[in-house]
Order: sequence, then structure tokens, then C-alpha cells
Amino acid sequence: MKKIHTPLDDVSVRDLKAGDEIYLDGIIYTARDAAHKLIIGALADNKQIPFNPFGQVIYYTGPTPCPPGKVIGSCGPTTSSRMDPYTIPLLEAGLKGMIGKGPRDESIREACARFGAVYFVAIGGAGALIAKSVMKSKIIAYPELGPEAVCELEVSKLPLWVAIDSTGHAIFQNS
Repeated sequence: MKKIHTPLDDVSVRDLKAGDEIYLDGIIYTARDAAHKLIIGALADNKQIPFNPFGQVIYYTGPTPCPPGKVIGSCGPTTSSRMDPYTIPLLEAGLKGMIGKGPRDESIREACARFGAVYFVAIGGAGALIAKSVMKSKIIAYPELGPEAVCELEVSKLPLWVAIDSTGHAIFQNS
């Protein structure tokens, strides 16, 4: 199993191949549909977005409320294809990784190859287990979105699989 750390660089991304199992350490950012819409709107208006996307990873999740004594609630992946319309502008801005579940549109596979990015999948339905990899969590933007607010997470040994690598190869037959 490979271990990688954020922010991602071109060398570490190029070394990942579709089907690889990895552990991810470092800072990642959460964003789902509503947050993506706001982020892409800000990019289109040349406004600052909640984090610098260069070399970063976005996790498509909306954590549940945090139980007492815990860092975060359950935080399983959401269906990634819902973020497909918002993905290319973020890749153009330097995003290097995305985490979610399920296949992506052909345009995303091509964009991963064009921009040298990678799409990871996490285990759907295992949000409580995934939460154990989260060491710190803080809301950094759009708190009015509730669980869909953008959070900065510090993760350690977050188990993932490479679903689309930086050459565009994918584990999904329809990708």
C-alpha cells in the first residue's frame, strides 16, 4: 500500500496508477454540491475561494454533526458524478485530487490526464470508519450550508483507491 501526503505534487500523482490502494495523510477540504456551486461562482467572478486549490484534494462529503468528544461525525463519500459540472475549473486552478464514490464522466477522465490529477474512491457506507482517519476538522467557509460547509480536515492513513489516474486510466468500465 502506498502512502502519500498533501499537498500533492506532479511526481507523486504520476506514480499513482488506477487500482492502487493508498493511505492519504495531510490536509484535505470537504465540498459537496452547494459549496461547489459557490466556489465555481467565485472563480468565475475572479474572487477568492476558501482555500488555495493548488496541489490540494477535495473530499466530496458532508460530515454529520460531531458527537461529544469526537473530532468529526460520520463522513462517508457522496456520489462524485454530481460534482462533474464543477470539476474542470478547479483542475484548471491547480486541484490535484478528488475523493468520492462511483464512476465519473468521460470528460473528467480526460481532464485528469490533461491536468495531471487523480480521482480517488473511498468506501461508501463506511463514514464512521473513515471518520477515524480525521485528526482535526474546522469549518473554513459557508457555515450557512450546515453539513455542506467547506471544512479543512487533517487526515492520517485515510484509506483510498485510485479510480482514475493522471493518464486517464480508470477502474470503472464506463469511465
